Amino acid sequence: MDAEITVSELTPDLAPAVVRLCDGALDLPEDATEADALVDALWTRAAADRPVFALGAYRGAELVGVLIGSMSAADPRLGHVDLVAVAPEHRRRGAGRALLAGAERQLADRGAAEVLLAGNPPYYAWPGIDVRYTPAVCAALALGYQQDRTAWNMTADLSYDESPALRSTQAAERRLAGQGVTVRRAEPADLPALAAFARSTFGGAWDGELAGSVGRPGAGCHLAERDGEVIGFAAYGSSRPSWFGPMGTAPAAEGSGIGGVLLRRCLRDQHDMGLESAQIGWVGPVPFYSGSSGARIERVFFLYRRTIEN
Repeated sequence: MDAEITVSELTPDLAPAVVRLCDGALDLPEDATEADALVDALWTRAAADRPVFALGAYRGAELVGVLIGSMSAADPRLGHVDLVAVAPEHRRRGAGRALLAGAERQLADRGAAEVLLAGNPPYYAWPGIDVRYTPAVCAALALGYQQDRTAWNMTADLSYDESPALRSTQAAERRLAGQGVTVRRAEPADLPALAAFARSTFGGAWDGELAGSVGRPGAGCHLAERDGEVIGFAAYGSSRPSWFGPMGTAPAAEGSGIGGVLLRRCLRDQHDMGLESAQIGWVGPVPFYSGSSGARIERVFFLYRRTIEN
């Protein structure tokens, strides 16, 4: 007979064990190979931005599942489940259900009225549940979560030099320079101006993602400026090295080609890091990314939510 599942809060010193479990439990290679970056972003770095907790599911003394959750920094009524992973040999035996029940209690105690199985920017593993993680979709539905949105990622192929994602930007940069636009790599000293531009132009949590990209190993950002004013940026690696985003161009500069230049400069960086592909996360303008880099829609996510009792 199986030992009973118990759930307890995890302390940061257990992060290596959490990474090992995720490495074996995340079925998709593009997730498993970056388990250490995901755990660091969601558990360690996110704690500076919002309340974060981690739960472990134990069968006896064995850690068989983990969950990382957080409160929304923007709306105190919303709680998020950022990551759930159960060891393959222990699935469909109550660990995932126990972890989600524990997360709901934690979030309710913190004042949440709803729980979202959806990304909580600026640090998130996925926009929602990848449709290929079928057991997770089934668990969400069985526990009463309702799907309310769909999101998708696009993949840019970085595996060969002639890829559209790696087209040279030199001619376009010369043309932009003739229009008074400078394109360059962002430095830590640029963060205040980048954050102010992101907040005033786009709102949301992009300034936080920029802070996670500029000046960090495995991450980076490029910007465009005219007369010393930022008019566009593109970043990558905030939560994981292989993910691109966010990016944005001032409305007055749209159609100038700035976005494509910034995108491909970042993709070239990721290629030079040894990556064979980049994930463009939580995509809005599909035609832009397809035309500028040959990217294709590849990952689709269902986003879920459920009301809980305080």
